[in-house]
Amino acid sequence: MSIGVKTALVCGYSLRSSISSLGQAAAPRVLSRPMESRLDEIAFFADRELARRLEAAEVAGAVEFARAYARLYPESGAYSETIAGGAAVYTGVGSPITQALGLGMQGRVEAAEVDRLEEFYRSRGSGVFVEHCPHADTSLLGLFGDRGYRLIEQTNMLVRPIIPPAQAAGAEAAVTVRPPAPGEVEPLARVVAQGFSPEAGADPPLVDHFITFCHQANAVCLLAEIEGRIAGGGAAARHEGVAALFGTSTLPEYRGRGAQSALVRARLEWAAAAGCDLAMVSAAPGSVSHRNLERQGFRVAYTRAKLAHG
Repeated sequence: MSIGVKTALVCGYSLRSSISSLGQAAAPRVLSRPMESRLDEIAFFADRELARRLEAAEVAGAVEFARAYARLYPESGAYSETIAGGAAVYTGVGSPITQALGLGMQGRVEAAEVDRLEEFYRSRGSGVFVEHCPHADTSLLGLFGDRGYRLIEQTNMLVRPIIPPAQAAGAEAAVTVRPPAPGEVEPLARVVAQGFSPEAGADPPLVDHFITFCHQANAVCLLAEIEGRIAGGGAAARHEGVAALFGTSTLPEYRGRGAQSALVRARLEWAAAAGCDLAMVSAAPGSVSHRNLERQGFRVAYTRAKLAHG
């Protein structure tokens, strides 16, 4: 479900009260040692079981998004359907959320299921796009190869254990992260959309997508404020102990001032308060966002391939 990278220690204090207002548990304790030193002591194995958890969280988030989008924009025809152990999601032709996820994570996939997948999108006037996990059953590769699916994108899936972060410092300490007030949801959505494509401005579909994140079940949207202005924003959703971070961007004029790091921190604390033990996020290999996420303790679990057909 990722758009771009494709957080609530607000400098130590403010977001803790914001989290309480969202009905979450009390804020966790502040660590006496840096977060990074604690992360070095924790090992995880990027095996199929971990991949199943991460992919299930992605599927759940995309399905919830489609439900929320259908409520807010019924003319979109947004819908999802369970197929091949994952889900086919449609939120409009050309939407980055219109894709299939989690296919083959529960076992062998038969040709009839790929037929259903292709008909799901064909009947809605869309090409078929699949986010393929390397831990999916190998039967999928043969089916996709026989039908001429092509590789169009690769994305790293990054993960880290959730440890309550230490107090923010440096440039990040000048950033306030909080949930938007009701009248700030649309302005925040415009800032996030513009952050993704500064030259094109606030693309209306991306604005609608971020507004939908703010109405999605089991999710939170946050804004980053610098000198009283909205500098960027991000969202997160949780599913069975996994928090997925997504929809994160910063306006060009505020980049390099700690907004993205602060947004990651606040969402990690939100996830910790909600009882999650893992955080996940996707990013383009070698991107600035990827580098920033690694600085925040995220590590690559696997590389996912986006396939297209039609």
